[in-house]
Amino acid sequence: MPKVKVNGIILNYQIAGEGTPVVLISGLGYPMWQWHKMVPLLADECLVIALDNRGVGESEKPEGPYSAQLLAADVVGLLEVLGIDKAVIAGHSMGGFIAQAIALDYPERVDKLILCSTNFGGPNHVPVTAEAWAVLSDTASDPITRFKNGLRVSTAPGWAESNPEMVQEWVDWRVANPIDIQGYQSQLAIGLGLVSGEACFEGRLAEVAAPTLILFGADDKVVPPANADLLQSKIPDSVSVILPDAGHFFPIEVPEIASKHILDFVR
Repeated sequence: MPKVKVNGIILNYQIAGEGTPVVLISGLGYPMWQWHKMVPLLADECLVIALDNRGVGESEKPEGPYSAQLLAADVVGLLEVLGIDKAVIAGHSMGGFIAQAIALDYPERVDKLILCSTNFGGPNHVPVTAEAWAVLSDTASDPITRFKNGLRVSTAPGWAESNPEMVQEWVDWRVANPIDIQGYQSQLAIGLGLVSGEACFEGRLAEVAAPTLILFGADDKVVPPANADLLQSKIPDSVSVILPDAGHFFPIEVPEIASKHILDFVR
């Protein structure tokens, strides 16, 4: 996959398809692999640009902490190098923080905005459920057990049991691509930097000029779907879609229906 130097670092990215440019921004600790099931579906009609954020995958992992604004500048730098003036910007979870920062700081670059399984930070969003937090904060189990438990709580009830081959593929991928601890901690600072009411996006979302699609899994325990209503109430030209039978990782759980909603929105 091609690499390019932007904003002082080397970024790894891929391009597929042709048509309206759509940028896919991954969540905490995940490279572009997170979107691998949706990229070919979206590329049927769009020019899909996926990237490894700084700190993960094959992109550089400079010492942090990172901020949403810093990674937003990385994405905009990539668009500049590729000669793309405007694009549909889609961000999942932490990637949704980056997407919000792009929409607010570089509105001229955003054709449309897609916020997936994310929130606006601050004290007024709906936090992770107690059930999910208990699993995701576990440090006693062995790494594989901990990862599998994390997948179960981050996906819809019964999905992991019904998709054992995909779960094994996911586990095998993570074993082959372990998290870089420094990069992960540097990315973790993005969310921590949005904890206060002053730093979060809530008070600025009325400035978002781009038409916005808000996508959530109905069974998301990591970023509960009640956050969709909160985002929609703050963003002027926005619509929310709640995907049934999906959790936090809907790009892997229900890639076909998620891609259909995105393509309908892009059209």
